[in-house]
Amino acid sequence: MDHKKRLSMGGPYGAVGVDLSDDRYQGYRGPALEVLKRENVAVWDRVLVRTNEQEVEGILLPRSAGDDSHLVIKMITGYNIGIRHDNILSIEERGSKKANYKIPEKDFPFDPVKPNVTILGTGGTIASRLDYRTGAVIPAFTPGELFGAVPELADIANIKTKKLFGVFSENMGPHQWKTLAENIKTEIESGVAGICIGHGTDTMHYTGAVLSFMVQDTPVPIVLVGSQRSSDRPSSDAARTLIGSVTTAAYSDAAEVMVCMFGTTSDRFCYLHRGTRVRKMHSSYRNTFKTLGDVPIGKVQDGKFTYYKQDHKKRRQDREVKVYPKFEERVTVLYYYPNMHPDILESMIDKGYKGIVIAGTGLGHVNKPLYDPIQRAHEEGIHMYMAVQTLYGYAHMFVYDTGRDLMARGVIPLDNMLPEVAYCKLGWAMGMTQDPKEVNNLMLTPIAGEITPREPYNGFIQGQGGVDSVEHFLSEFS
Repeated sequence: MDHKKRLSMGGPYGAVGVDLSDDRYQGYRGPALEVLKRENVAVWDRVLVRTNEQEVEGILLPRSAGDDSHLVIKMITGYNIGIRHDNILSIEERGSKKANYKIPEKDFPFDPVKPNVTILGTGGTIASRLDYRTGAVIPAFTPGELFGAVPELADIANIKTKKLFGVFSENMGPHQWKTLAENIKTEIESGVAGICIGHGTDTMHYTGAVLSFMVQDTPVPIVLVGSQRSSDRPSSDAARTLIGSVTTAAYSDAAEVMVCMFGTTSDRFCYLHRGTRVRKMHSSYRNTFKTLGDVPIGKVQDGKFTYYKQDHKKRRQDREVKVYPKFEERVTVLYYYPNMHPDILESMIDKGYKGIVIAGTGLGHVNKPLYDPIQRAHEEGIHMYMAVQTLYGYAHMFVYDTGRDLMARGVIPLDNMLPEVAYCKLGWAMGMTQDPKEVNNLMLTPIAGEITPREPYNGFIQGQGGVDSVEHFLSEFS
């Protein structure tokens, strides 16, 4: 197929190809196409579909290649649903959508009194416009587009945007991380009040962690922000998280790398998570990001900040920042599971990996068949560290024989550092130095809250959304 005729159709779970060679029946063929012709309806019609089981109302969307049995309807809830052709009793046309639906672009007003905020784009959709001709959810990223999408931004700060990449978050890696760090340095030195980074949610916690090591002692907030649901859906969190992140970048007293995302399933506020203690914990919930083993730095709600911790680094007026854009790519994570065979670890050694983070069970354990390859890795100078796959709690390897045996073979516990954070820190540390003692010193010295001396009593509850959810529920009856 001509690549010019393939565009991306936005839905809750990503992009699929659509064939635009037929304006009326884009991508439809076979039995599904026959149904459209029989009922005299076309793509972009608003329809009521009656089946053997239900009635579904929505917009008839283009069809992806590879399926000739289903019609795709975007319901009024914003979700897409596929309906099999032989379940359809009738289709009633109830109007049609305009060919193009765009957020109006307006000149972003400049106010010399307001702080300046830079938004760095990586490819995650901060806000978007939906093109109903193609079905593509197109990122709205220029200041004018963002003003048209979220006009409240003009009341907060002066916005400058800079698109660095256009990649899905699973394709973020060392090249993008280094480029981000270098651009953050440039923007800080230019005098901005804060920086937002638009990012896909799937790997945002990795980027938050690695930037916490690459960018140290920042004088301004660095805020990663994303959206769990695209802007064409009524339940989208894009506008609220963008408002919260820009507010944080412009005015927050916390000068750290943070993730700003929904605190609850409602639209009430956003948590400010420390970049080294945050993790995506649900595939689709809007409050998917949780602080683990600690409590969030704070929250932002209606332009106001509530800080849960007082140990965060404070905003400064100088423009000094330490940037270390280094990363060793031959580092990996070995997620242990019962009956893991030693050839898994042997292959990592043979392939030349220089550092391995083991996500072990319990307090930091693996089975005995791995002892020999672990010993070999140690003898060949491979750095090995232990994190726990429980996510909460510490690697206490001196409690049982297994832990002591592993430490004797060169495995070093990382206390309560999260496995993903340990991977990011080890890659960064080995990018900084190959000296074993220096690497170990960097790994065991807390830099950005990645290791804490203790976990707070309410950290686990907070991570489950318990504290604020319960308080909100109780407030309804007080």
